[in-house]
Amino acid sequence: MSTSLSNAGTDRSDQPSPSGLKRTLGLRDLVAYGLAYIALITPMTTLGFVWEASGGLVALAYLLGALCMYLTAKSYAVMGEIVPQAGSVYGYARHSLGALPGFIAGWLILLDYLLIPALVFTLMSVSVQTLMPGIDRSTWLVILVGVSFVINWFGVTITTRVSLLSVIAQCFIVAGVLGLSVWALYHGKGTGGLTLAPIYSATAFDPAKVFTATSICVLSFLGFDAISTLSEEVRSDDPKLIGRAIMRVLLICALVFFVTTWVLGNLLHGVEIHDPAAAIFELLAAQIGPWSAVALAWLLAITVGFANALPMQVGVARVLFAMGRDHQLPALFARIHPKHGTPHVAMVVSTALSLLVALVLLDNIDLLASFVNFGALSAFVLLHLSVLVRLGLRNPQRRIVPHVLVPVIGIVIVLAVFSGMHRTAVEVGLVWLSIGLIYGAWLRTKGRTRLDL
Repeated sequence: MSTSLSNAGTDRSDQPSPSGLKRTLGLRDLVAYGLAYIALITPMTTLGFVWEASGGLVALAYLLGALCMYLTAKSYAVMGEIVPQAGSVYGYARHSLGALPGFIAGWLILLDYLLIPALVFTLMSVSVQTLMPGIDRSTWLVILVGVSFVINWFGVTITTRVSLLSVIAQCFIVAGVLGLSVWALYHGKGTGGLTLAPIYSATAFDPAKVFTATSICVLSFLGFDAISTLSEEVRSDDPKLIGRAIMRVLLICALVFFVTTWVLGNLLHGVEIHDPAAAIFELLAAQIGPWSAVALAWLLAITVGFANALPMQVGVARVLFAMGRDHQLPALFARIHPKHGTPHVAMVVSTALSLLVALVLLDNIDLLASFVNFGALSAFVLLHLSVLVRLGLRNPQRRIVPHVLVPVIGIVIVLAVFSGMHRTAVEVGLVWLSIGLIYGAWLRTKGRTRLDL
């Protein structure tokens, strides 16, 4: 894939990274990876859950989610300039807060990165089963996981090419659904037009419900942060490249997500949803026609299904790779495939775990989504702390807005979103954190948390 328009710094494509990962990516590749990871169609797949949780204020919930993620993205962009490593928030916290906090950050983000592919595989299995009800969801899960794993095996360049095609296809799908929805609205369906009902209603507004819905919406934006896991595979030495890619992906998604939920939120009025996981299909069937629901299910299955999970498998494999390289996890995770330049052992293990989780929580999608959010939001707190400590407190050339205000406000907003999270998810997340603290303490007694390892 050509990346001539994407690199402002020196091209390093002929120089392998010290870790053995291949330098093949430019700005366009990173943006395609991020958009494919997030998936522009995500608000459609989670529409029913956000609608129920927010009391109908789906667009407002996504606006708040975008604000939360914007501040987090700014912190990622800042840290990406000074710690260009594959481990994402794990590397940032490790080099800003210390070895043990860094390990905990990596441990927490693993809860996100290991479970989000499972969530996507589960949502896609719902779409495919809509088309072929004779085959159960667990079978489709195995098929989707297998296909995406095979593609990722051959390297991140192949993955980003498939991701770009997937993003283009999703743009057409979103445009088609929104076009049909607007047509239906102005033919008497839903609210009868584009109103402010999904954004604000004095009778429907409930801060507790909105924050609960926002905690679900945050899930839709997860993926821009995964761009930072590819820091050691970019062609350019421009330190701001990762940050630019992160901000572009987030801004594109924020706009698309808001418009999508604004339109569909208006169309949803008066429609009774029976299965939140299949809300978009029930909505289209009721307001436009059964053919539209079937068409969308086919398009999602063919063009989005496994393609959306591709970058997710890449991201978690890179975190496991970085932690294995630093002796925070078994060293075998740091092994690189001699031909394809991929952390193949980490990929096999993470894929197997994601499949197992998806099969276990197949009928509890909302709970699975909450587990993902606990890991991500907890890691985001440590990300903001990394910026605040390294650049806001220890840096004599600190800038008040990006180095102090952004991380402080970011922490406050993340903690507010936490308040609306599913109680079971918080309890399980705290158990995961406790295990990490015990394991991290053991690593420290063995001298495996030193930064010079």
